[in-house]
Amino acid sequence: QVQLVESGGGLVQPGGSLRLSCAASGSIFNTMAWYRQAPGKQRELVAGITRGGSTNYADSVKGRFSISRDNAKNTVYLQMSSLRPEDTAVYYCNAQSLPGPSWGQGIQVTVSS
Repeated sequence: QVQLVESGGGLVQPGGSLRLSCAASGSIFNTMAWYRQAPGKQRELVAGITRGGSTNYADSVKGRFSISRDNAKNTVYLQMSSLRPEDTAVYYCNAQSLPGPSWGQGIQVTVSS
């Protein structure tokens, strides 16, 4: 059974940094990604990474966020820097595997002074 477990969220001041982790189990995962959903808004892609390491980012986070993964640990990371209040959202891990896409439970990131 596929399971994704996120960690690392919390409250941070504007300009600060956070690192999210998502540990996946139960399959071999191809593309892994982070999405986010702010109150009253649709869920949006933040960043994705293929098994081979190719990455893509939303324009709003380019240059501030960095996605990486450890295939041996089936873990994907999101290093977030220069955080802004508009980055406040619930962040979700997503992983693609043969059974289909899987989602984590979501983790809150709040950027506020």
